[in-house]
Amino acid sequence: MMRTYHCFWLLFWAGQPHLSFLTPLSKRTSGFPEKEKVLVLSGNSRQDLHRSKRSWMWNQFFLLEEYTGTDYQYVGKLHSDQDKGDGSLKYILSGDGAGDLFIINENTGDIQATKRLDREEKPVYILRAQAINRRTGRPVEPESEFIIKIHDINDNEPMFTKDVYNASIPEMSDVGTFVVQVTATDADDPTYGNSAKVVYSILQGQPYFSVESETGIIKTALLNMDRENREQYQVVIQAKDMGGQMGGLSGTTTVNITLTDVNDNPPRFPQSTYQFRAPESVPLDSPIGRIKANDADVDENAEIEYSITEGDGYDMFGITTDKDTQEGIITVKKALDFESKNLYILKVEATNTHVDPRFLYLGPFKDSATVRIQVEDVDEPPMFSRPAYIMEVKEDVPLNSVIGTVTAQDPDAAKNPVKYSVDRHTDMDRVFNINSGNGSIFTSKPLDRETLLWHNITVIAAEINNPKQSSRVPVFIKVLDVNDNAPEFAMFYETFVCENAKAEQLIQTLSAVDKDDSYNGHQFSFSLAPEAASSSNFTLQDNRDNTAGIFTRKTRYNRHETSTYFLPVVISDNDYPIQSSTETVTIRVCACDHRGKMLSCNAEALIHPTGLSTGALIAILLCIIILLVTVVLFAALRRQRKKEPLIISKEDIRDNIVSYNDEGGGEEDTQAFDIGTLRNPEAIDDNKLRRDIVPETLFLPRRTATARDNTDVRDFINQRLKENDTDPTAPPYDSLATYAYEGNGSVAESLSSLESVTTDGDQDYDYLSDWGPRFKKLADMYGSMDSDKDS
Repeated sequence: MMRTYHCFWLLFWAGQPHLSFLTPLSKRTSGFPEKEKVLVLSGNSRQDLHRSKRSWMWNQFFLLEEYTGTDYQYVGKLHSDQDKGDGSLKYILSGDGAGDLFIINENTGDIQATKRLDREEKPVYILRAQAINRRTGRPVEPESEFIIKIHDINDNEPMFTKDVYNASIPEMSDVGTFVVQVTATDADDPTYGNSAKVVYSILQGQPYFSVESETGIIKTALLNMDRENREQYQVVIQAKDMGGQMGGLSGTTTVNITLTDVNDNPPRFPQSTYQFRAPESVPLDSPIGRIKANDADVDENAEIEYSITEGDGYDMFGITTDKDTQEGIITVKKALDFESKNLYILKVEATNTHVDPRFLYLGPFKDSATVRIQVEDVDEPPMFSRPAYIMEVKEDVPLNSVIGTVTAQDPDAAKNPVKYSVDRHTDMDRVFNINSGNGSIFTSKPLDRETLLWHNITVIAAEINNPKQSSRVPVFIKVLDVNDNAPEFAMFYETFVCENAKAEQLIQTLSAVDKDDSYNGHQFSFSLAPEAASSSNFTLQDNRDNTAGIFTRKTRYNRHETSTYFLPVVISDNDYPIQSSTETVTIRVCACDHRGKMLSCNAEALIHPTGLSTGALIAILLCIIILLVTVVLFAALRRQRKKEPLIISKEDIRDNIVSYNDEGGGEEDTQAFDIGTLRNPEAIDDNKLRRDIVPETLFLPRRTATARDNTDVRDFINQRLKENDTDPTAPPYDSLATYAYEGNGSVAESLSSLESVTTDGDQDYDYLSDWGPRFKKLADMYGSMDSDKDS
């Protein structure tokens, strides 16, 4: 460090008049000669109890920051005028950093700094000094403050506010265009020397940019910087303190500068001529090729609009711009025909959509190219002479009459022959047919306009050599009307006449319709049939407006004599040929009130003012149905309750022997004998008739005599068998059920298996084989069982 000499004086002004002086002391702490810094404390030498008011007069101590010596840094010295040098006084230091950062020799008053000081951390320290009597511990002088100020050195380099700056300017900017301003700060004391005076300079980025030394403003320094040549620039700026002089500290920052695009480049086609091929069958609006003009600009400055300016295919093709790729897409606007024209030459122009007027001097911002389109021949289907055909035919035309002709031919140069056919999906009834050679359409079934007015069919034309090449055309056939339907009543007329009617009274107005079509409108005429014209009790008047009225011819009618009149009416049209029909009007004679309102008629009243309504009749019918359903359900439940269960108890075991060697009623004949009859012979039911056949002769059912309680069961069964055998009305009694009685004289004794369970030993069934073929199955079954046991 440089040697610095500091001299500090502190004057103490006492209340009583005497001089204050500085006592020079000498001490070296850093190895460099410097003047003593002495703080002289002045006081009254007399030992009076009352002392006049006195105060410390202070000054500043200056210390150099960032001291690098090995010893403590010497600050200064305290001295009181009461100090006689006998060691009776003691110096005390308090305040900022006292005892830690700053220490004092209590005997001599020397002050030292124990650590390196940094002005940027704390520039000023305020301390208090005091001298006290060692023996009494009382202060000999009042406490006073003094300041230790840290003297700045240039130990901080300039720091920029950002490590990296980003800026952009349009390309082709003028010299001196503002780019960005950088700022650097220095932590040193700006009030002391040039330690904090910063100067800016450019280390990298010349000759393109420059920087103002005092403000840090960066500007362009080169004319016509082109983004297409170079887009990014990196500029390094230095900030140096000490006014930029030798020995100053410096810092740097980086500034990334981007040139933004302006429209200073026109579009340019990379080639002057483009060639494309397109088949003549290409669909409309289909793309057939792409062209692109290159533009060195970007974003909206590179947007291009394409157009066809001239050429022999100006109206045949169109061009649009692909917004993503900026390509021109050539499309077909009209159908191509190889036979008509097979080559088209177009002139296509590419123009920038956003033009900057500042650069118009560079030339027109557009370019043009030639496009050649070659049309290729394909095998086309036949073409009809019309897109659709409309034909008319009268409904009474004879069968196989030609109603029209369709024409199609192969558009290719080969002119292949064509055959015609009708799409049967459009003519399911095969009403029409077509000549496959010349395309003439003729009828194959009768037509009726009133059934179907229009027939819409489709005709197919296909090449004979290549049937896959085919085309279709709709044919609309209208059936023209012929007067072949007679007029008829518009509705069914059933009217009435009152018994008290007067003569010439209108009782009904008639109208008619005709299924035929009339171009001038229908004109119907009404008249009575010849057989009723003279003898009828009614007259008919034609109103000449397609209506007619029925009038009474006489006064009063008697419904008891004649209840119903049938009036035949002849209706004719005026078309050619004239068609007519005879319709009948039914007239009932009814009783009416004085106002002519019908009350009742002879056969059946047409109106029932006092009868039941339809809703009431429906309600009554529903009640009857519900009642019938209830009765049927009740009867079914009672019948189900009367049936005995098949097995009443475990002791009630029944064996049913059913014989099916009769081709009778099948399941209808399997009626088992009721055990109740065996137990109660008196409860004998009447003979039951067969349900599957009707007896030829009906006999009255006979009552059989009731058997007594002590009648033998065998006699009872024999009696019943005899009765059924002699009764021709009874069904075949081929169902024999026996309960608890095996009968007498049985050679095999009992065949029941019920008692086999209680048999102690095994039984021998070998005798079954001696009974004949009917018992062979049983013999095989039981014989095999025995053999199994033996084995």
